[in-house]
Amino acid sequence: MTNIDFRKRMKYLYQPSNKTPVIVDVPAMNFLMIDGHGDPNTTLFFAKATEALYSLAYSIRFAIKKAQNIKYVVPPLEGLWWAEDMTTFSITHKSDWLWTLMIMQPDFVNRHMVDDALTIVNKKKGLPALAEICFEIYHEALSAQILHRGPYAEEAPTIERLHQFILAGNHERYGKHHEIYMSDPRQVAPEKMKTILRQPMK
Repeated sequence: MTNIDFRKRMKYLYQPSNKTPVIVDVPAMNFLMIDGHGDPNTTLFFAKATEALYSLAYSIRFAIKKAQNIKYVVPPLEGLWWAEDMTTFSITHKSDWLWTLMIMQPDFVNRHMVDDALTIVNKKKGLPALAEICFEIYHEALSAQILHRGPYAEEAPTIERLHQFILAGNHERYGKHHEIYMSDPRQVAPEKMKTILRQPMK
């Protein structure tokens, strides 16, 4: 049986080795995606969206393992964060945040597989947020990223270091702030959590 871990196969994207910013060329990839808004710590839909994404991702994984004898590790949860006016985007005004939660899907996953899995998960669990999930291609291309170690609430200095790196390289930020959650906050102490912070640039 083929066994794939995309965090290892795409190490340059999912396993940065240190806290130094690096430039990456992010390819177009398929994602399960769901949109929302508000403070992730208090918005009930955030938890429902996360549950629905993982339920669907694992259902797709199980179906592929059964049908194609391919086993893979479900990729980590990722989040895009922004505001209607990015000049006002601030980590202290979380109630104004817009966000997209997403989980990358292997290139051998197609829309038909996703639709079949949606039917199965909806029948088993009946999660309302499933209806909000879409299957789309997302392409960031040229970006800078850095590894943040510690609680989410302490990301600000790391984000600033990433932004200064982009500016020093005569690049301009554009698009949405991107986070990749490499640690499960239910199992890892806050000071040991690892989060990849990514910013598209031009």
